Amino acid sequence: MNALFVITLAGCSSQANLTPAPAPTSGTEVVLATPLQVSYQSELALARLGQLLSSSDLNNEQRAELFYERGVVFDRVGLRTMARIDFTRALRERPDFAEAYNFIGVYLTEQQSFDEAYDAFDSALELMPDYDYAYLNRGIALYYGGRSKLAVKDLAEFYRHKPEDPYRVLWLYLAESQLDPKMAFQELQRRYNQRHSEEWGWHIVAVFAGQQGINQFLQTVEQASRDNRELAERLCEAYFYFAKLAQLQGDDDKAVNYFKLSLASNVYDFIEHRYALLELQLLAPQGDDAALDDAG
Repeated sequence: MNALFVITLAGCSSQANLTPAPAPTSGTEVVLATPLQVSYQSELALARLGQLLSSSDLNNEQRAELFYERGVVFDRVGLRTMARIDFTRALRERPDFAEAYNFIGVYLTEQQSFDEAYDAFDSALELMPDYDYAYLNRGIALYYGGRSKLAVKDLAEFYRHKPEDPYRVLWLYLAESQLDPKMAFQELQRRYNQRHSEEWGWHIVAVFAGQQGINQFLQTVEQASRDNRELAERLCEAYFYFAKLAQLQGDDDKAVNYFKLSLASNVYDFIEHRYALLELQLLAPQGDDAALDDAG
């Protein structure tokens, strides 16, 4: 799911569907895409934006927009420190730049600086009350910060804006699971039965709802992807959520492997990629942080 997704499957009313599907076993298949590389278009965009920013004829508004645009490109190619610097510069030029606050909040969440992240998202929402992705990102920050009730509130608001989006269903389910796993799973099934469509992401929800196996999903994703980029993006998403499913079943070792598979896609600007790294940091044994920093 970028910040910015498939088969209609029959529901099942058996008692087995009252609990989440089991975590993947050692027999689970693995599908890989060629990791995405920095594109010529991104390199050209960075050069062009750098040239434009060197002009002395820009006003504050123009400079803010250019810093923001370059920050987005830096983020897309995985240069997150450079991106954060540009988003900070954009805010210096234009203090009411809601989208820049949103990006800063995401980076603070990745660093586990949760209180500062909440402040950044609060600023974004004060400036743009209907900015639904700020609700998503603040909800995720609250989720990782252990403030489950507030996370559910934000992610429910994000879901309300577009209930047919499968990724909104998944994030709401993950937050609700921290409060009441049985209720959360029943709500997941209800939302799946009401809303599932031909949009690709509903495949992942189907796995969570016990309607499809992971191996079946992986066979489908490989066949249905039009090219390597689409396959990499879909696997980045899927492996992240399969890791979260493994965590719900208490299989942290399986979760670690799936998070690493998500990272291997190099789809840097997907939230699943950025939070896969955070998840690995949270799961890493003490002393392994340096290795994880190198991986990021």
